[in-house]
Amino acid sequence: MSKTATLEIDGKKHEFPLIVGTENEVAIDIKTLRSATGGVTTIDPGYKNTGACESAITFLNGEEGVLRYRGYSIEELAEKADFLEVAFLLIFGELPTQAQLDKFHTDIKSQSVVDEDIKKILDAFPKSAHPMGVLSSLTSVLTAFNPSSVNVESEEDMYKAIVKILGKFPVLVAWTLRKKQGLPLDYGDKSLGYVENILKMMFKQPNEDYIQNPILVNALDKLLILHADHEQNCSTSTVRIVGSAHTGLFASISSGISALWGPLHGGANQAVLEMLEAIKEDGGDTKKFMAKAKDKNDSFRLMGFGHRVYKNFDPRAKIIKTAADEVLADLGIEDPVLDIAKGLATEALSDEYFVERKLYPNVDFYSGIIYRAMGIPVEMFTVMFALGRLPGWIAQWKEMRMRKEPIGRPRQVYIGENYRPYKSVEKR
Repeated sequence: MSKTATLEIDGKKHEFPLIVGTENEVAIDIKTLRSATGGVTTIDPGYKNTGACESAITFLNGEEGVLRYRGYSIEELAEKADFLEVAFLLIFGELPTQAQLDKFHTDIKSQSVVDEDIKKILDAFPKSAHPMGVLSSLTSVLTAFNPSSVNVESEEDMYKAIVKILGKFPVLVAWTLRKKQGLPLDYGDKSLGYVENILKMMFKQPNEDYIQNPILVNALDKLLILHADHEQNCSTSTVRIVGSAHTGLFASISSGISALWGPLHGGANQAVLEMLEAIKEDGGDTKKFMAKAKDKNDSFRLMGFGHRVYKNFDPRAKIIKTAADEVLADLGIEDPVLDIAKGLATEALSDEYFVERKLYPNVDFYSGIIYRAMGIPVEMFTVMFALGRLPGWIAQWKEMRMRKEPIGRPRQVYIGENYRPYKSVEKR
């Protein structure tokens, strides 16, 4: 393969180097395009063909349904690791030893108390406030209680900031839910594992002991692992570009939460449940809605099937389907909405139209089912997504700062009016 690409503009040829990644992905390095061509840029709405960075964190091959964190397959990590191990791997590059993992967990727990004044800020939100808006605000508020900027040249400072956000973020997530439900706020239990503590903080009732359900712990652990990172998606790119201005870790993550809130990104699992509810209200005829989904003239969209990146089966969906089956079997829930979900999944996996187009149930479809079965309200689904994505955002922010990447500054092609002289108001 040639190590350069040639671009011809107005008869003049320009050569640009090719960059080849460790998985043989090829990119044209156009850093010098504007200077070499006298101002020519590229245009790529949505950046679908633009690599904004080089990264060693996550490898994704949508055509073949491959997802790896730091070289480890998502299938193996979901089966053998826990969420905190995966968080350490993403952020620091290697799986931790037992001693490193124990210290990591201890240090996170030592930072799991949130300043009491944040409760006053939470109290100011009405119960009608969307949990993602609350979470984004509270995460940004952490900056006010931790005003000193992180010295990225200091490993100790970076580590402290990382364990601080990993310790406090689950508290903010739990408080967001409990505020919505009118329950007293809780700081959790230091004697518990990371995921077990999250469940207890979220669901403990004030008048009874909380009993851990290992099947729910396992399902949530897997969900968090599957959502931990996904390469340069909308929210991750937001965290990196905000952080490129040397914005602090907490504020950068708050910006990622806001990006994740969008229905085309993290809101997809919420959209799945809203669709299922609409099908139930219509009478619950899944065959009718499958037919509507196949009708090009019908505006109905089947949410939770297919994926923007994966052109094959979403590897995360294969893993979480098993957990969803285990949760539903263990809890024995009778819920017409979940019955509709199971019916849609069964039909899609056997319907020639969907199989031919590889429109399989994706991770958002199954995660919504699990969260509903666990008793998490639909407006909290994206908050749970953010909880899982936290280590990925941290890892991406850290990598961007350690690589000393320049401030993000996309270009544009101007299509507005040419120069117009100003007219006084009486002449307009």
